[in-house]
Amino acid sequence: MVSGISLPWPWAYPALEVIHLIGVALLLGNLVLLELRVFGRGAALPVSELARLSLMLVAIGFSMAAVSGTFMFATQPGDLLANRAFTLKMLLLFVAGSNAAMFHARQSFEKMDLTARMLMLVSSVIWVAIIALGRWIAYV
Repeated sequence: MVSGISLPWPWAYPALEVIHLIGVALLLGNLVLLELRVFGRGAALPVSELARLSLMLVAIGFSMAAVSGTFMFATQPGDLLANRAFTLKMLLLFVAGSNAAMFHARQSFEKMDLTARMLMLVSSVIWVAIIALGRWIAYV
């Protein structure tokens, strides 16, 4: 079993969880906003400007979640690596990244076609599953 680092203050882990959740909220909230635009809602909003703002907030949210998640992982790596919910969450993070790369590689914001809508919908479903698995980690 791999042992983890100890955090120096009793409030450090809960603070990391709060940062992690704020990051996830920024990420998912802005992805849903973009999904609504891809599905035709808010058509008066220029997609390029909305995407620039939203994707910046998505990147900030992802960074917050990734950094705080890395520190949380470092406290108990052995337990987490043995946890099926955690490993599935990590797999889905890879799938979410691959889905996003495909969305942007095909220039979906310019096309706004059925494939773009399906990729956005898949993204939202994956992120909801990631959130559910994140909560499930404590119970598996």
